[in-house]
Amino acid sequence: MPLKVSIEEKLDGTFIVRPEGSIDANTHTILGAEVDSIVAKSPKLLIFDMKDVSYVSSAGVSVVLVAEKGLKAKGGRVFMVHLQPQIKKVFEIVQALPAQQIFTSVQEMDKYLKEIQRKVKEGEIP
Repeated sequence: MPLKVSIEEKLDGTFIVRPEGSIDANTHTILGAEVDSIVAKSPKLLIFDMKDVSYVSSAGVSVVLVAEKGLKAKGGRVFMVHLQPQIKKVFEIVQALPAQQIFTSVQEMDKYLKEIQRKVKEGEIP
C-alpha cells in the first residue's frame, strides 16, 4: 500500500502528521522528507497521528526517532496518538519513545499536557 502523508499546522505552531498506509523500507523516505521539513521549523510539538498506519518497519521507527532527537535538541517534543495495536507493540518492543509520549487519543494527550503544565506552574516539577 502506498504511503500518503497529510500535515496540519495548528495556530500555536503544533504540527500533526497523519501517515496513511505502510511505513517501510520503500515508503519511509516520503514520511522522512515531510518530517524533516517540519523539524527544520523548530516546532514545540510534533504529533504523529498513527490511526491509519497498518504496518511500520524499522525504517519507519527511525523516522520517528530522528524527529524526536531533532526536536529534543531544539526544546520540542514528539508525541504519538491513535496507534493500532500492532504498531504500538513495535514501538514498545524497540522502546523508541517513553510510554508518556504514546497516547490513545488527542484528548488523552491534552489531559497529560495540561497536568504537566499545572505541576510546573505549582512548582511540583522543574
